[in-house]
Amino acid sequence: MRGITASARIGGAGKLAVRFVLDAEMSQVVLPKLRPATRTDELWRHTCFEVFVALPDSDAYCELNFSPSTEWAMYGFVAYRRGMTPIEVRRPPRVAVRPTQRGLVLTAVTYLAELPMPQPGSPLRAGAAAVVEEKDGRLTYWALTHPSALPDFHHRLGFVLQVGKQPAGSTDLLREAVRNPDS
Repeated sequence: MRGITASARIGGAGKLAVRFVLDAEMSQVVLPKLRPATRTDELWRHTCFEVFVALPDSDAYCELNFSPSTEWAMYGFVAYRRGMTPIEVRRPPRVAVRPTQRGLVLTAVTYLAELPMPQPGSPLRAGAAAVVEEKDGRLTYWALTHPSALPDFHHRLGFVLQVGKQPAGSTDLLREAVRNPDS
C-alpha cells in the first residue's frame, strides 16, 4: 500500500460526490467481487471506503460506506457508536469503480437530503476513511487523522474537516491524504 487520497464536492441538487484514489500494488489487495449496487451491512470487514458527516454542535452523525463491489450502506448515530440506525433512502447512491495503472478510483454520489441532516449549506464536520484488506488477510485502516492509539473512524476528533457554505467558485470539501497509523 502506497496511500489513499480522498476528495469530495457538493454539486447541484445537493449531491455529495466523493472520490477515493487507492495507490497500491493491486496484486496485494483483496477487492470484493462486483455485485449489484444494493445496501449491504458490514462492508468494513473487507476493502471499503467511508465518509462520516456531523453537525458541529450535535452528538449525532452519519456514516456512509462504499465498497468496490458497488454495494453501499448508510447509518445514522445519535451519539458516539450509539443508536445505529440504517438510513432509508429513496435515491440510493451511485457507486463506480475504475482500475488504474497504480490502483483504483472509487466514486460515489449521494444526496445530502437523504441524510438525517439539515438542508445543504448547513455547516458540517466530516471525516474520510478506508479499510483495505491485504492478501495475507490483514486489514489496514486509513483516515485523515487517527485521534487515538487504535483506529476508530467514529471518534469525533477524526471529523477534522469543516464543511459549510462554500466561497463563490469553490465546492471542494476535502482533498487530503488518508493515513494509516502503522505507517
